Amino acid sequence: MPWYLYLACKQLFPSGRFPFFTAISVLGVTLGVAVLIIVTSVMGGFGYEIRRMIVETEGEVDVKATGYLSDPQDVLAQISATPGVAAATPYVKGVVGVQANGRPAYPIFRGVDVGTIERVANLGRFTNPRSAIANLDDDSVVLSSQLATSLGVHVGDKIEIYSPLLIEKLKNDEVFLPREFRVVGDLYIGHQQLDSSTIYGTLRAAQELYGLGRSVHGIYVRVKPDVDEHAVVAQLNATLPRATTQAYSWMESWADFLWVLNLEKSINFFLLLFIVIIAAFSVMSSLLISVVRKTREIGLLGALGARPRDVALCFCAQAFIIGLTGTAIGVGMGFGVLAIRNDLVHGIARLMQRQETLRQFYQFSDLPSHTLTSDLVMTVVAAIVISTLAGLIPAWRAARLKPVEALRSE
Repeated sequence: MPWYLYLACKQLFPSGRFPFFTAISVLGVTLGVAVLIIVTSVMGGFGYEIRRMIVETEGEVDVKATGYLSDPQDVLAQISATPGVAAATPYVKGVVGVQANGRPAYPIFRGVDVGTIERVANLGRFTNPRSAIANLDDDSVVLSSQLATSLGVHVGDKIEIYSPLLIEKLKNDEVFLPREFRVVGDLYIGHQQLDSSTIYGTLRAAQELYGLGRSVHGIYVRVKPDVDEHAVVAQLNATLPRATTQAYSWMESWADFLWVLNLEKSINFFLLLFIVIIAAFSVMSSLLISVVRKTREIGLLGALGARPRDVALCFCAQAFIIGLTGTAIGVGMGFGVLAIRNDLVHGIARLMQRQETLRQFYQFSDLPSHTLTSDLVMTVVAAIVISTLAGLIPAWRAARLKPVEALRSE
């Protein structure tokens, strides 16, 4: 071991007494790294959960019509023959008016093909009962959970749905009565936007509500495992008629929402990185004090033949060890807090009696977490580099000390 590295360890962790200044410096780096890991993992968890919800309810690819597809069977056959495609199902989607118990709402009506939807979307996982989607007929619907609560309806109740064609009919002095549907199940996905404004019905019922005949608005596509959905999208766009259809990956369909989510994650990372920077100033202050206190020792090292570069490396090594130790403890602390995050959140919510507030405004009942390797590596590298750079000024000051002047210092 080089002498300057050995001396750095001895100065940081002297035998016989508690290393107070070292502990404070390490604690600052630890807290900064732990907070960074917790925040980036939680933000990554939101992105991961949203991806899961989208893929499991709509598939990885959405083939949208520029207007509507008048002959969806031909397009379905082309899509199904595309390499990498596991299944495809047509859909109709649009806003409708709903009224029940004197309460109005304007959710999204999703008309699906009951025979093929489960090959693409795992809706049974989110419905109660699980067979609700499979048991749909042209006079029944499945409501998202919060929508059902806001309308005050339960399974077995009936609701009235107003078609968007109502306005066009009224312009022509025609009477267009709302259709009555029976609620056969409810849907809980775990995302406030989806759980508060979604109705699932049969494809034929949606086509009648929108006056589409046999036409559809688009086709959901499920790709095979380990197949890149972007490659499938490129192949579909190359084979399908561009004048009437356009294929989008789930990331392209939700690009605006994902951009906002990634922006929030990046802003949080760089803001919280200032905690590590502040901790680095603590490391620098501690080492500067050490330089002042050990002026004569530094002069003695110079008198014994130590080069200024080796003296500087001694203090840079101290900053590196503090950063490395604090980062290692911070990583362990961060993952430890993530392991009990739901217990902490639920405990605070119960204490303040705000369980429903979390679900209503923050769109979760359990706090998600998903740690990306890239985020972890960036956090670790940034913490160690910043801490090491904090030792440059003390190292520079120590290297500039003249042995004769340092030995004369009182």
